[in-house]
Amino acid sequence: MIFDLYSEVMLAYDWPAEGLRRGDVATVVEHLPTAAGEDGYALEVFNAVGETVKVIIVPASALEPLTSDKVWSVRPLASAGR
Repeated sequence: MIFDLYSEVMLAYDWPAEGLRRGDVATVVEHLPTAAGEDGYALEVFNAVGETVKVIIVPASALEPLTSDKVWSVRPLASAGR
C-alpha cells in the first residue's frame, strides 16, 4: 500500500527502541521508494499537544491505514530503551 504524504497512519507493531507501540499514530512526511525491496516512510510522531517527539524511518509493512472502526487514545510516552 502507498500512503499519501501528510496522511496519518498507525504503527502495525511495537518499536521499543523508539518508545513507540503498535497503534501509535504518526504523520507520513516522506515516501522512500527503493529500486528493489520494500519501500519505506519517514514519519513524524507528535505528543498529545502537537509537539514533535520523534521522526523515524520504517518499512511500509510497519504501517496500517487509519480506519473508522479505530479510536485514538493517549498514553505516556515510553522512554527509549525501556
